Amino acid sequence: MSLFSENILSLGTENAFKMGQHILKAEDKLGSVTKLNLGEPDFPLPIHIKDEIKRQLEANNTHYCDPKGLLTLREAVAENVSQTRKLDVDPERVVVFPGAKPSIGFVQQAYCSKGDEVIYPSPGFPIYESFIKYVGATPVPMHLHESNGFVWCPEKFASLITPNTKIIYLNSPSNPTGTVLSYEQIEEIAEIICRLCSKEVRVYSDEIYEKILFDDNEHVSIASMPGLEDRTIISSGFSKTYAWTGGRIGYAVFPTTKEAEVFKNLNINYFSCVSPYNQEAARVAINSHLSEKYVSEMVSIFQKRRDIIWDIFAGLNGVSCNKPGGAFYLFPNIGDVCEDLGILDYYEHMFKVDRSCMSPSGLFQNFALYHHGVAVLDRSSFGQLGSDNEHFIRVSIAADLQVLEEGIDKLSNAMVDKNGMNIFLDERPDCNLFPE
Repeated sequence: MSLFSENILSLGTENAFKMGQHILKAEDKLGSVTKLNLGEPDFPLPIHIKDEIKRQLEANNTHYCDPKGLLTLREAVAENVSQTRKLDVDPERVVVFPGAKPSIGFVQQAYCSKGDEVIYPSPGFPIYESFIKYVGATPVPMHLHESNGFVWCPEKFASLITPNTKIIYLNSPSNPTGTVLSYEQIEEIAEIICRLCSKEVRVYSDEIYEKILFDDNEHVSIASMPGLEDRTIISSGFSKTYAWTGGRIGYAVFPTTKEAEVFKNLNINYFSCVSPYNQEAARVAINSHLSEKYVSEMVSIFQKRRDIIWDIFAGLNGVSCNKPGGAFYLFPNIGDVCEDLGILDYYEHMFKVDRSCMSPSGLFQNFALYHHGVAVLDRSSFGQLGSDNEHFIRVSIAADLQVLEEGIDKLSNAMVDKNGMNIFLDERPDCNLFPE
């Protein structure tokens, strides 16, 4: 008898957090590490939201509340989504979660039976893929390519749909690429879904970066397309827009009240409820006129950082990088760097079992951390299946410009440090982090 179930051993993870132990180990050696791995805005929570949290705590609003979410917040969400997506959303279709992340896995638990297929973008947020085998479903990655800006290829997408398709994940603006899908591109995806999918198929539209847009891009929700409102789950939250990652307030709008009740029951089983004082503060975040100015200023700073760091990457030998239209990441291609440093040859000669849990860009990621003191994430952190020959890193620009420039300087030094790479590959300090 084994200690753990087969299911739990098939559950994936998010390397942005898993990197923490490696960073601590690197800091012991180097003294400090420039952290460009987490997608966490480096701005403070807006004062008007902080003040509402304090007010709610003083009012002793610290007890159990509706597992579905406070009606006051669900009404604010419903009104906001109705206005911004041109829909008519009933608050009873809204469920509040501790962050936007829980509903990603809950959707697979609620809708998928063994053998059902889940289509998801790759590269994409890792939690889409990490849950699939855990629930007994079948992963079907929709591979996105640098050559066309990491947008969905309609023909390829259509070819992935089968009678077993049950969930389709869509994310715009995208993590990790920063791609923003246009109205026409989302319209094309919607047409394919209406034409090829049964009405029992659910589209999970991850819109967590909806307000972090550059270059006059506009956010478009697939739920706004004809025939898609009654098939789409709109997911968003407050972590990114308001630099409130620790508040853990997210929500989803479901196609029907019946479906929302299922997810309320999942909340009851897992969390009981979400802290009411934070929910009331989230309501203020949506409704206050002060929020728009705060978000606009934050996005403006992100765009300036993007422009500066993208220009630096554009000048580096062996690196190519699409210019993201939203979110706060850059996703440079380091394939030539990996070849020049001897990583590809080293990887090719690794034992097969070692290759299965490592990638060339993962080796560079660990080299940059342990030898140059900068933390980024490799391509396989954003979807492992079928990513073997793709060599990218994700760099978060959610850091002060001085910190970013320091980090990019470290990265550029790592990209030409052949001697250091040879030492790293010989010693592999990233191995045996948790010796038995």
